[in-house]
Amino acid sequence: MTCALGSGIGEPSVHHALVVIFLEFFAWGLLTTPMISVLNETFPDHTFLMNGLIVGIKGLLSFLSAPLIGALSDVWGRKLFLILTVFFTCAPIPLMQLNTWWYFAMISISGVFAVTFSVVFAYVADVTPGEQERSAAYGLVSATFAASMVTSPALGAYVTMSYGRETVVALATAIALLDVLFVIVAVPESLPQKLRVSAWAPLAWEQADPFAALRKVGKDKTILLLCVAVLLSYLPEAGQYSCFFVYLQLVVGFKAEAVAMFIAVVGIMSVVAQTAVLGLLMKNIGPRKTIVVGLLFEMAQLAWYGFGSQTWMMWAAGILAAISSITYPAISAFVSTHSDPDKQGLAQGMITGMRGLCNGLGPAFFGLVFYFFHIDINMDPAEEPNKGSPHGENPYAANVTTSSAYYDHHLAAYFMPGPPFVFGSLMVMLAIAVALFIPERQAKVRRQGVSDSDLIDLENPPQGGQTPSQTTAPLIPQDPAIL
Repeated sequence: MTCALGSGIGEPSVHHALVVIFLEFFAWGLLTTPMISVLNETFPDHTFLMNGLIVGIKGLLSFLSAPLIGALSDVWGRKLFLILTVFFTCAPIPLMQLNTWWYFAMISISGVFAVTFSVVFAYVADVTPGEQERSAAYGLVSATFAASMVTSPALGAYVTMSYGRETVVALATAIALLDVLFVIVAVPESLPQKLRVSAWAPLAWEQADPFAALRKVGKDKTILLLCVAVLLSYLPEAGQYSCFFVYLQLVVGFKAEAVAMFIAVVGIMSVVAQTAVLGLLMKNIGPRKTIVVGLLFEMAQLAWYGFGSQTWMMWAAGILAAISSITYPAISAFVSTHSDPDKQGLAQGMITGMRGLCNGLGPAFFGLVFYFFHIDINMDPAEEPNKGSPHGENPYAANVTTSSAYYDHHLAAYFMPGPPFVFGSLMVMLAIAVALFIPERQAKVRRQGVSDSDLIDLENPPQGGQTPSQTTAPLIPQDPAIL
């Protein structure tokens, strides 16, 4: 085992991490379409509630286990935990065809080890020495994730229609096994032996406590306001990620191939927004106003998804969703420029911890709201969800004319098919109000080419008319929606 963990091809590099991420999420992306049908078949009466609970439990377990796994990887190295996280994250895939109940149970339990991104980012930090290089490498990792999710759902939908669900499950399983084998055979250990913590040294609870960063939130007013804004805006976004593709197909009336196309188009537009649009806004209006702009687009797209009932509305709202993806890179940039150089990790950890918590609470929140508003998929047992809506109209409208009792029971759903999205839009409205109170300028900013101790205080500018030369802080790309 020691020999296997110490082996690898070449020197440790960012490219090893990129292959690991691409293969893992490409395998899961293939299952986007079949997972929607399996979810509806397994839980026909409470589809959205069960989806929210399953994804929510997985998110909470990941939030609780991520610090511990990160701390243990400092002791035993990154490669061992890359093997464990990739294996357990992909372990539920073959169960989709074997036993759907075990499949969903395993998805929830796998959250304990479904933290591949945390270990990959640690791996990248080991092999990239400079701050600028590390930020660029993190961007490559996130871009690789986006690339895998742009292509794989469409391919999975095609294979499912042409060869059946068992074929796409087998293909995804094979790619997942290839990923595990790649880590074992090709990925070298990135953490040098001299940098590892002694295996016999006691592990401090602070290192494994997922709430450690959250308890420090209130010590800085600006970070506190940012964390509140993140909680109010990312909780509905995490809930949206967990159920949106199910919602498009089973409620709005998208066909499987249309869902895959939607993912690809919005993904490409998001990449453009996070590069060209984000850079333009950051340069001209600054990070704080860019955050507000992103939140405004998020509020609009959530409201449109909540009240929209036709396919063209979903596509139009998708454009708004792509532009809203600039919010969290702008938040990361603002945090980077606001925090002292020796507290960058702590400040970013607070934001990341808040978002990790939302990854667990958001899906459960959306599932419960769907349940309370009786938005289930058992609209008409005699018909499939898409039946009666050939042009993508709201399936509720197709059934309203045939059953007055159904109309009375689901009147709210007829006018507001997606109540969780509407509630999410209201939460983002509160996030905008909070963001408006964030101080416009940071207390300190690093000058290019100076030491950490030679910092310029913007509230007490230097004498003699000298002005500090500001540098643009490296952006941290938006975290992906973890499957």
